[in-house]
Amino acid sequence: MFIPLKDLNPRRTYPIVNNSLILLNALVFLYQYTLPPQVFKSFMITYATIPARFPAWLSGHAPFEAAFLPLLTSMFLHAGILHIAGNMLFLWIFGDNVEDFYGHVTYLFFYLLCGLGSGLLHVLFNMNSPVPALGASGAISGVMGAYAILYPRSRILTLVFVFLVPIPAVLILGYWFILQFLSAFGSLGAVASGASGGVAWWAHVGGFLLGMLITTMARGQQRSARWQSSE
Repeated sequence: MFIPLKDLNPRRTYPIVNNSLILLNALVFLYQYTLPPQVFKSFMITYATIPARFPAWLSGHAPFEAAFLPLLTSMFLHAGILHIAGNMLFLWIFGDNVEDFYGHVTYLFFYLLCGLGSGLLHVLFNMNSPVPALGASGAISGVMGAYAILYPRSRILTLVFVFLVPIPAVLILGYWFILQFLSAFGSLGAVASGASGGVAWWAHVGGFLLGMLITTMARGQQRSARWQSSE
């Protein structure tokens, strides 16, 4: 068993957007649990992503906003304390340096784009599922994918059983991605049988790959701009 705790990669700027995202998720989580049980259930169903709403929208039986707006709002909902704690830990570890690379405003758009893209991939693989999907993990997966491209050799201070060990980010993130992909692949049988539900594995896979792709393109553009300015 191992738990990443902190990256040892220094940042250049204060991660105002990343910390604000963590705070916003925490505030929404606290608000959720101030609601009476019936209101809580209605709130979660309304603002979580439910894949079955998309074919319902295509057939004219559900409004556009009921299908698509939750792709955004579901990023700020969590199912329990362990859910939000795990997500916010990974966002805190990896997000500050990615925000350093992109800049504050661009990082916010990057984060939201990864969340939306990962949510759509989850819908694509679970098109008829009535199970609500929620959580920031798709967007955070995108942040982790970006970190894997930008800082693969950075050390992540990791709790390995009872020992603190600095492990290269590429090993931590590579191992995590393999687990997500295998779980996503294994869930295909459940999707085919109509029994899918629980963790949105394909959102994790899609967010990670999308984060890698966008960051690879952005880094290439930065290098090209620096090369042109040096001529």
